[in-house]
Amino acid sequence: MNLAAILRVAVRALNRNKLRTALTMLGIIIGVGAVIAMVSIGQGAQAMVQDQINGMGSNMMMIMPGNIFFAGASLGAGAASTLTEEDVQAMVREIPTIAAASPVVRASGQFVFGNQNWFAQIQGANEKFPLIRNWNVERGEFFTDLDVRSADRVVVLGKTVADKLFAGIDPVGQMIRIRNLPFRVIGVLAPKGQSMVGQDQDDTAVVPYTTVQKKLLAQQIPSIHQAMLSSVSAQASAVTEKQVSELLRQRHKIQPGQTDDFLVRSLTDVAQASAQVTTLMTILLGSIAAISLIVGGIGIMNIMLVSVTERTREIGIRMAVGARPNTIRLQFLTESLVLSLAGGAVGVVIGGTLATLVSRVLGWPTLVSALSVLISFAFATAIGIFFGYYPAHKAAALDPIDALRYE
Repeated sequence: MNLAAILRVAVRALNRNKLRTALTMLGIIIGVGAVIAMVSIGQGAQAMVQDQINGMGSNMMMIMPGNIFFAGASLGAGAASTLTEEDVQAMVREIPTIAAASPVVRASGQFVFGNQNWFAQIQGANEKFPLIRNWNVERGEFFTDLDVRSADRVVVLGKTVADKLFAGIDPVGQMIRIRNLPFRVIGVLAPKGQSMVGQDQDDTAVVPYTTVQKKLLAQQIPSIHQAMLSSVSAQASAVTEKQVSELLRQRHKIQPGQTDDFLVRSLTDVAQASAQVTTLMTILLGSIAAISLIVGGIGIMNIMLVSVTERTREIGIRMAVGARPNTIRLQFLTESLVLSLAGGAVGVVIGGTLATLVSRVLGWPTLVSALSVLISFAFATAIGIFFGYYPAHKAAALDPIDALRYE
């Protein structure tokens, strides 16, 4: 008997009792559907985290003040500024793997336009900010190196701030007041949405860092809070991070064995850590869902054993007219595979639908990948073969004479 004939006989046998076939497939349907849904949720979370990191600047690094020591005691990270503008200039000058760098001076204040006002964070940076943060200007333009050197009162607004102050009005060219000082709006940043910690990234404004130092904070001795930079590529991030640490230790005259007075944080490290967490979560969710697949496989084995018992005389007749044990074994294995693959196909549809509903109702991103579908089908096939083999082997091992006598 060829494979096509065996497949026809298998489908005909399963159609004899449609309700039992449907109930047997239910375990596989639930198992595959759960695997698809859980893996889709995990992969969606992974893609969301990666998108947010890319949006922040995938090759970006932040250099922050670290521990400083006074009278032999540590004052803690960030207790005082240990970074200078000259440090940033030296990094750009001496480290070739740095694509761009900027001092960072932070502030906050009230923004006022007409009778509208809004409190927002202020980021002081140089003209390299859009390149480092991978943040495009949606309207207008970004400030220039001349604006930075002149400490001009110009501002580029985040989308949220622009919407709060200018409902239906083009902000570019308008005059606003920040901390009661007049500023000219020269641009609006493209929206970025929420960060990984749920913070609205668009609720901000960017001005020249020199303006923050001299006009908003009125620093007598200009200082910076942080430095940010981007490496030429993700592959160069590790080398850049090492060279930055070596250069700053040298410039700050830190002796071997002494603790750094700065901290270097790379988004590449954050991306790798996040990928490990989300991958582990995806594997865990998929593994939990796969348990129901195993339960479905046990259901297939039980039903196939019942089918062997019910069709004992049929098996005996087929053996009596020349059917070989291998043919009988293949027949029952095919029936088991048809059950598992049909259940898998329905499960993929249900799992994909469930993932879409989760995405729409809860706002949680999901991603149904071809790989997860293929893995689910491969697992369903393995379940069908593994749990269908014993009943198939039992059917093939029947003695034809005993089978014909079976009532």
